[in-house]
Amino acid sequence: MSTPTIPHAVPGATTAAASAAAAATQDNVPPPLAPSSHPPSAPIVCVVGFHHARGPEIETWFGVEDGEDPAVDNDWSYLPFMALSDGVHTSVEDFSYFTLRRKATPTKSATSLFGISCTRQLDATALINRPKDVTRSTVQKALVVVAESALGFWQLRERLGVVTQAWFAQRDFTDVDILKMFQDSLVKHYPDAEDERDQYLGLSLRELIHEYKHQTLVLFKCCLLQPKMLFFSTRCERLCMIQFSLISLIPGLLRRLEDSADPDFDTYEKTVVTPTSLQTSNRNSLLAYMGLPLQLFGKGSLFGPYTPLQQLDTLADYGTKSYMVGSTNSLLLQQRDRYSDIIINLDDSTISITSPSLRNALALSAADRRWIDFLHSTILSTWDESNPSRPSTHGYLGSEEFIRLQFEEYLLALLSSVKYHHFLKNEAMKASSPGPQHNSPSASTTSLASSAQQQQQQDHTTSLPSKESDPSIDFNPEWIAAWQKTSNYALFARTTDAYLFAIVEPKHPTAGGLSIDDINRRLTQQIQDLHLDERIAVGKEVVGRHLTTGQKKVSTVFAGLWADIEAQKKRYEENRRLREQQQQQQLAGHVGGYYGDGTTSTTADTQCEKSSSSPSPSFSTMLGSSPTSSTTGTTTTTTYATMRGSPYAKFDTAALRAKAPDLTHAQASVNAAGQKAGAYLSSWGSWASEKRKGWGQAGGGGGGRGAGSPSTSASVSGVENGGSSSPMSVGSESRRGAGGGFSLGLARTGTGPGMAMGSGTEKNGERFGGDGRGSDGGGGSPIKSSVRSPRRKSGGGSGEKEKRGVDGIGRLDA
Repeated sequence: MSTPTIPHAVPGATTAAASAAAAATQDNVPPPLAPSSHPPSAPIVCVVGFHHARGPEIETWFGVEDGEDPAVDNDWSYLPFMALSDGVHTSVEDFSYFTLRRKATPTKSATSLFGISCTRQLDATALINRPKDVTRSTVQKALVVVAESALGFWQLRERLGVVTQAWFAQRDFTDVDILKMFQDSLVKHYPDAEDERDQYLGLSLRELIHEYKHQTLVLFKCCLLQPKMLFFSTRCERLCMIQFSLISLIPGLLRRLEDSADPDFDTYEKTVVTPTSLQTSNRNSLLAYMGLPLQLFGKGSLFGPYTPLQQLDTLADYGTKSYMVGSTNSLLLQQRDRYSDIIINLDDSTISITSPSLRNALALSAADRRWIDFLHSTILSTWDESNPSRPSTHGYLGSEEFIRLQFEEYLLALLSSVKYHHFLKNEAMKASSPGPQHNSPSASTTSLASSAQQQQQQDHTTSLPSKESDPSIDFNPEWIAAWQKTSNYALFARTTDAYLFAIVEPKHPTAGGLSIDDINRRLTQQIQDLHLDERIAVGKEVVGRHLTTGQKKVSTVFAGLWADIEAQKKRYEENRRLREQQQQQQLAGHVGGYYGDGTTSTTADTQCEKSSSSPSPSFSTMLGSSPTSSTTGTTTTTTYATMRGSPYAKFDTAALRAKAPDLTHAQASVNAAGQKAGAYLSSWGSWASEKRKGWGQAGGGGGGRGAGSPSTSASVSGVENGGSSSPMSVGSESRRGAGGGFSLGLARTGTGPGMAMGSGTEKNGERFGGDGRGSDGGGGSPIKSSVRSPRRKSGGGSGEKEKRGVDGIGRLDA
């Protein structure tokens, strides 16, 4: 499809603009951007306080005539609730912005007023003159300024905050002189709004784009569709500032908000005129010719930067078709489906679109994303954390003015592209018609400038132009279709020329086909929309929490196991000490029985039998002498080596010797034992004599042991009279000579010095028996007997001595 020819009259618009401007001046037609013709009223001031019983209420007015109450005259029953926002008690200082409806008077027309309040609180105990009705712990008041224009609020905010702080610093709210002087200064020096740069003070678009990124463009295009927009935040000032930031992106809209306070107001639409002239060197003239500002708050619309819950009836009214309001009460979030099409939660930085049709219309095209990404990257490259409102380079690129001009360029290109879209539709419709329409009186009387409604009908009956020639495709056709249904588009189509695309090029600022960069950008954005970082962070937190819990459990188990081991070890040590103590006590009891008082419960016979059946430590063992140990056959001699650490070594031998022994029982025991031993040895002697006879016949003489010669035996008995009644030990020794021999000796061992008595016989060079030799007894314990295995020694004449004796106190020598 070929590009249509632009009408020739449009390029001469500059010349025609001059004549049209002169004609407009002669006819006294006001400029489209001019404010209302009546002179503005002076700002007025009031004080709003919180009463413990009646709630928020207006206390006094400044700047009004005596006896007048603007709140009563204009039905401002919601003013106290607007000044003291919900949750303001949690802040030291907060600001609220709101709109008020002024009724018509004989001298003034009905219009919208704008209010700003500064709220602070003071401890009631700090008041100098505390009123009787102050029963709460804190006093909360707000200083309010009501003016006809919101343009000077950004300078007014600083002055209002300083005055409010000074008034609270007096600690006497009855002294209102400072408030009167403040109102007088507002009358004389109210901020002038002629300079357009002043109206943007306090609104940081850099922070808005830095926080919301591409969603900033979504919100901007959403405002043009005029849905029901609800902003929520716990901080009232931030809530209001974001809304003013968005509407300030539409050039000239802050100057024409006279219909924003009431859905019934329609002053702008009734008074606006179609511009007939254009001065390209004049920015205001160009904006007016392009149909700006787009009136978002006309009939059926409402703008309330802060809207209390008391105004919910107005929001739910049938006549309220669209609005942009803010709230600090979370109750509205619970009824989002009823009161909003889109919710912007500033605390969570989230945007929730509840209307499906609105969600599809607000989808950004590839060109839109490319454009907003350019702005975002520019801001990031010049971001200064210490001063977010200014670029780090202190230059123009990335500044507030730069951002506003970028949005202005985008909006002008959008308007021009839409006009060119309609022009292409009309050309396509004419080309597809079979011929001139005769008998159609309406076709000859309808002009192109006043056919906005007819264009909307044609949009549904004609086909869209090709994508190659229609620049509106880059702005999302679904959004354009939704915008054409709004009231601000109808006013735009009615008050603008059909050939605006001849003034501004109908092209998206970042138009172009889909490129690899766009795909990468879209993928990156989709990944960001998934919030993988947040989910991974949550997963990491959960895993870390479980690991910490598991570590604690494992540590607890190991700690408990180690504690059990230590407890078992302690119990084992305690049991071991108890056993040692018991053994020591038992040994001490035995020693006391043997050596203490001289009495014992056992008899000598019993002691003798026990001594012969169990090993007995030597006295050197009990004294701690050097240990020795030996084993012969089945008999073992126990020495100090097997008794190291035994309680025997702890006894003091000197103490035992010092005691005077009682020999009465010992003598009786020795006599009884001697009798039994004599009888026993006599029997052995008889048996040995009989055997000797046989051995004498079979054996031969000579040195060494003859083959097959039996040894002769004799018996000897020896009794050692000791100092106590210790048991008697029996020992034997044999000496084998030429003919072989055997000797047996019996010794009695005591604890004290004694003499061993023994007898023996010797026949044919062989001795029977042996001397019993006693030694000083030093132990106080029973003496065990031990038997040594025989040792054999070959030799002539001397023979081998085999000894089986007692290794105790008394020793038996050959």
